[in-house]
Amino acid sequence: MAPTALLSVSDKQGLVPLAEALHRLHGFRLLSSGGTASALEVAGLPVTRVAEYTGAPEILGGRVKTLHPRVHGGILAKRDDPSHQADLAAQAIDPIDVVVVNLYPFRETVADPGVSWATAIENIDIGGPAMVRAAAKNHADVAVLTSPSQYDAFLAALAAGRVDADLRCQLALEAFRHTASYDSAISTWMASRPELARAEGSLGQEPAPGDGAPLRLELPLQQGLRYGENPHQPARWYSQSGAGWGGAIQLQGKELSYNNLIDLEAALATVREFGYGPADSAGESNAGQSAAVVVKHTNPCGVATGADPAGALGRALDADRVSAFGGIVALNGPVDAAAASQLTSLFLECVVAPAFSPGALQLLAAKPNLRLLELAPAALALASGVQLRSLLGGLLVQDLDNEPVQEDGWQVVSARQPSAAELDDLRFAWRLVRHVRSNAIVVAAAGQSLGIGAGQMNRVGSARLALEAAGERAQGAVLASDGFFPFDDTVRLAASCGIAAVIQPGGSMRDGDSIKACDALGLAMVTTGRRHFLH
Repeated sequence: MAPTALLSVSDKQGLVPLAEALHRLHGFRLLSSGGTASALEVAGLPVTRVAEYTGAPEILGGRVKTLHPRVHGGILAKRDDPSHQADLAAQAIDPIDVVVVNLYPFRETVADPGVSWATAIENIDIGGPAMVRAAAKNHADVAVLTSPSQYDAFLAALAAGRVDADLRCQLALEAFRHTASYDSAISTWMASRPELARAEGSLGQEPAPGDGAPLRLELPLQQGLRYGENPHQPARWYSQSGAGWGGAIQLQGKELSYNNLIDLEAALATVREFGYGPADSAGESNAGQSAAVVVKHTNPCGVATGADPAGALGRALDADRVSAFGGIVALNGPVDAAAASQLTSLFLECVVAPAFSPGALQLLAAKPNLRLLELAPAALALASGVQLRSLLGGLLVQDLDNEPVQEDGWQVVSARQPSAAELDDLRFAWRLVRHVRSNAIVVAAAGQSLGIGAGQMNRVGSARLALEAAGERAQGAVLASDGFFPFDDTVRLAASCGIAAVIQPGGSMRDGDSIKACDALGLAMVTTGRRHFLH
């Protein structure tokens, strides 16, 4: 009896060459259905349609085609089990040796934000996963192919007589991963569309947060990394294709490392406080005010706004050129030649921006190891709004701390009102301090960071670092704190260095002490009512 190959694919790439090789070179009978059978017939290949083989027509608009004992019996029968072979003979079922199936394009269908519930549901494959899982279960006797990328290697193994147990087992593993990923995509989409489900009467109430539903992640491998936090630690990067950093295009430079990506994330989050966008048709940035950020070890060491990208970048670098050495840079608008000339002035690891002009790329090519990443705003819009962090044996999940600043909750609690210029500086410093590791203190003026204190075990320690870095520039500047002041020591230290105004969340039992110190020393103080710890 000739061996049988069952082919039923949505992605028809490579289908005809595969089927021709199976039939003409290796003598396989081709069993197929629907559009796959039609494509093979057009190519002049002899095909037995599934409906003809089973004696059962396709029904329910194609929902039921391959769900039949003659199909699944042929796939699942063990060749070395006499009872299985007796059942096949009694039911006139032929064994199926190769199953070539890939599934309805569900992901591609729901990638359209306007897709209807009914259209999405009809693109949920049923017969395909059933055949894939059956063939993978019986991989001792059946080879299952779920991707066109597998075809050439399989044909080569078949020609060499090496479709052995190891290969079939590997194909089965990939098949189970394929169906698991498919089911995950469906459940993730359904969970994201409760309003549509309820509107069309397809589902009940949306599960409440914390109802015990498991977290399911399906992220493809983006790439292997040079190394992890240290060279002896292997590392890999998984990302949703086209979303967030998965949509970044590396234009030049060495391979990315784990630390590069962690620092790039910190730099991007900070610069997005000032808008983020490409150039319009006239070459102007859509980001709003130009801003640039320099990050070292996940903390910003220089942040500034400016009239243009070059101006913002120069001011960000000038904020702390010592710390900027070996840093990560993010800009919120396109990098032009003037900005690129600033980037060539010192050693940097990575630069990320919405776009790079041809002139900028020409200049930056002189730094071939500098990693340039172009990250379009559209990719940011597709990224998840939750943050994941691993810990031993599990994950922590929280919403991103990226809501726009709401000034309607701010209060001036000091006797002195901040001036208009001071209030502008307080806004800038408050945008920045939420991106500094706690305990976090920022000293700033005129749209430029002057000193940053990060990650200290007490708040006044962070303030000392920030004020020391600012030096004489602290005179008339402002100070921001990501958490409240438990004592008045930070206020008194700030005043002694010339700080004019302070912004902090408030909420300490000793807020009154800090307010009194401000009044006694002539500082203005604003409380925001919102804390921004970053661990």
